[in-house]
Amino acid sequence: MSKILVAYFSASGETARLAKTLAGVIGGDLFEIRPQTAYTAADLDWNNAKSRSSVEMNDPKSRPAMAETPRLAGYDTVFVGFPIWWYQAPRIIQTFLESADFSGKTVIPFATSGGSGMGGTNKALAPSCKGARLVEGKVFRSNTSTDTLREWVKTLK
Repeated sequence: MSKILVAYFSASGETARLAKTLAGVIGGDLFEIRPQTAYTAADLDWNNAKSRSSVEMNDPKSRPAMAETPRLAGYDTVFVGFPIWWYQAPRIIQTFLESADFSGKTVIPFATSGGSGMGGTNKALAPSCKGARLVEGKVFRSNTSTDTLREWVKTLK
């Protein structure tokens, strides 16, 4: 039986709620991707071009430091959750994917968003998933039901 990890970054708690529901549905372990320096409300102000999140997202090479490095030994499948920022994953997700060896693992992105889709997320994440099989991700609302998540998981190959 494969061992599953549900890793997630959540700036406001919305993605955390979805990740916990998904972990319950699939019986996966949880890992919170936490930045070394927590984001403040000012950092997350996407209307301010000088806010931390805006600066990070405008620099494709930005890799915000994580508070903790994941231990992936024994996991075959890693679900990676995050809010959609600027039509893609926040840069800390690339930090996470580049922090460990994902060779031979399946990486399945999932996201929360107030209205946008995955955009160019998979294309942006692919270079950070060397040696892994990257599955096309999906966007959900944070209050998505366990039944909806269970049905989605059944469609994954």
